[in-house]
Amino acid sequence: MYNNPSPLRVRPVRAFADNYIWLIEAPSDPLRIVAVDPGDAAPVLADLERHGASLAAILLTHHHADHIGGVAALRARGDVPVFGPDDARIPDLTRRLGDGEDVVLDSLGLRFTALHVPGHTLSHIAFHGHGTVFCGDTLFSAGCGRLFEGTPSQMSASLGRLGELPPETRVYAGHEYTAANLRFALEVERDNAAADAYRTRVAQLRAEDQPTLPSTIGLENRVNPFLRCNEPAVRAAVAARGGLALEDTVAVFAGLRAWKDGFRP
Repeated sequence: MYNNPSPLRVRPVRAFADNYIWLIEAPSDPLRIVAVDPGDAAPVLADLERHGASLAAILLTHHHADHIGGVAALRARGDVPVFGPDDARIPDLTRRLGDGEDVVLDSLGLRFTALHVPGHTLSHIAFHGHGTVFCGDTLFSAGCGRLFEGTPSQMSASLGRLGELPPETRVYAGHEYTAANLRFALEVERDNAAADAYRTRVAQLRAEDQPTLPSTIGLENRVNPFLRCNEPAVRAAVAARGGLALEDTVAVFAGLRAWKDGFRP
């Protein structure tokens, strides 16, 4: 059993060292599955066979190989639609999505809105709907993605946008990074009681080899320092470490991300 069940029935498939491929059961037919970011086809095919299910569609958040690498092999088994960002680096797309465009899968009872959330990559999108957000490598539980292509301003705005989703929204991120992220979060905000309590819960889940995801937007707003750049304690910690005044939220975010990039607990 996995953590924080969503209004949708969603199950994780593990891939590589720490990736999650999310499999969404269609409300109209739980044996028809939508795969989110299938970086590897083999574990998806094994899961489908185990459940007697079939693949109905694929959603992609960004172009990195560990998120799209299994698409060709999955489509070789069946010509399913593939939705993702408008990025020439992603082959096999059947529909390229801009910000605010909807993925409507009427026969499956599913509808998601694409949110453009640049920062980790320039074309990165998230899929929001049914009380969930599939956010790839933009937002992690207690952390965020590295800035491989975008700017601090872009990533700060993207995280702010996700942080404004309803607090009960379930957060399905692309990697199991929560425990390591919390070690950094508590280095930044040592008196954050919510983060400390969450660390205990995460440790219990990991000891049982259970996913820590999904989390919720409400929880992330309480524990995730990258969503808390306006909090006095976060601003003070980043300013003290850098030995400089921070003029705005973007400067706080930039300092925080640079700190995390070099952090060794």
